Amino acid sequence: MPAGMLSGVVLALVLATQVSEGRACRNDTAATPAPTTTAPPPAATEVFTTIDGVRFLVEPVITNLEIPWAVAFAPDGRLFVTERPGRVRIIDVATRSSALALTLDDVYREGEAGLLGLTLDPQFAQTRLVYLYYSARLPNGAVNRVVRYREAGSHLGERAVLLDGIPAAQIHDGGRIKFGPDGLLYITAGDAANSNLPQDLGSLAGKILRINPDGTTPRDNPFSSPLYSYGHRNPQGLDWHPVSGDLWAVEHGNVGNDELNAIDVGANYGWPRIEGTQSMSGMRSPIGIYNPALAPSGIAFYRGDRFPRFTNNLFVAALRGTELLRVILDGTSRRVASAEFLLEARFGRLRDVISGPDGYLYLATNNRDGRGSPAPADDRILRIVPAP
Repeated sequence: MPAGMLSGVVLALVLATQVSEGRACRNDTAATPAPTTTAPPPAATEVFTTIDGVRFLVEPVITNLEIPWAVAFAPDGRLFVTERPGRVRIIDVATRSSALALTLDDVYREGEAGLLGLTLDPQFAQTRLVYLYYSARLPNGAVNRVVRYREAGSHLGERAVLLDGIPAAQIHDGGRIKFGPDGLLYITAGDAANSNLPQDLGSLAGKILRINPDGTTPRDNPFSSPLYSYGHRNPQGLDWHPVSGDLWAVEHGNVGNDELNAIDVGANYGWPRIEGTQSMSGMRSPIGIYNPALAPSGIAFYRGDRFPRFTNNLFVAALRGTELLRVILDGTSRRVASAEFLLEARFGRLRDVISGPDGYLYLATNNRDGRGSPAPADDRILRIVPAP
């Protein structure tokens, strides 16, 4: 498919179930997929054009990373990056150099598990607090944890465990963490390869969680626990609409049926009782359904001023799809007006996307995760900038 508007196709993606094709997700018990075929990376001078005429370039910011999973900017312009084997790096975007800030010595790095999410305190300039989500190795297995560190001199210290005992496995660990407009910390937790857990309100797995910055449970959480919503399979992306404030999330479906959801407090999103276009009383059906699978990961609403036509568009980093999905909503409603695939098979597997403070979009590739075909400089942080 060329990098153009899905126009007539998007309604089928949003409203109908399609037959799964070659890009469909593997079954949970299947072997690791063969590496994704990736075209040679384009030169930084190649101009890409959206269907509505936005022209842009993609340039490297930093290269030779090892499976970068999450990226976040500090107020001073430094870029914090997690690497799944257990490292946090701090990137100087101006000099395109990196400093090693932390290496975890108890990370469980089997399959999809490892050091995953990262976010900075909303008052980072004053507090210097950094929050991480990672899979921790135990004598008899593993758990996922949310931990907090304090940054000083480009090093992380003063560790505190905020939330422990989130079920972990080699697949379906969720892992995205972000602060919401309410100042609370939101966390995506996968079902840890156990489909019984998302409907179990006594388990943290298969949920979107919400905690206070100190790890305690907010008083207005719906179940008097960290649970915010439930019935999720493997959610990996979170962001809030800049105008409406609605929380949006993406998650991996079972053999296709990847989902785009608007998240409401206390709502049940159905897994494993319903998926795709199925419905059941008391359960939410997705706003967007994607077949064949995209394997969506990080998402970001565009908040900058370099690309006026991107304002409030939602961008989705796709792993199996090896593309960047641009979703245009109908104003502040919960309806998809149109969508467009960008950068298909040009940079390989995309793990995260954020809207940078400089007005550019930043992407993280994941071609060294065992399922991609790494280029010599992979993995990379890339930047989308306007073309001259």
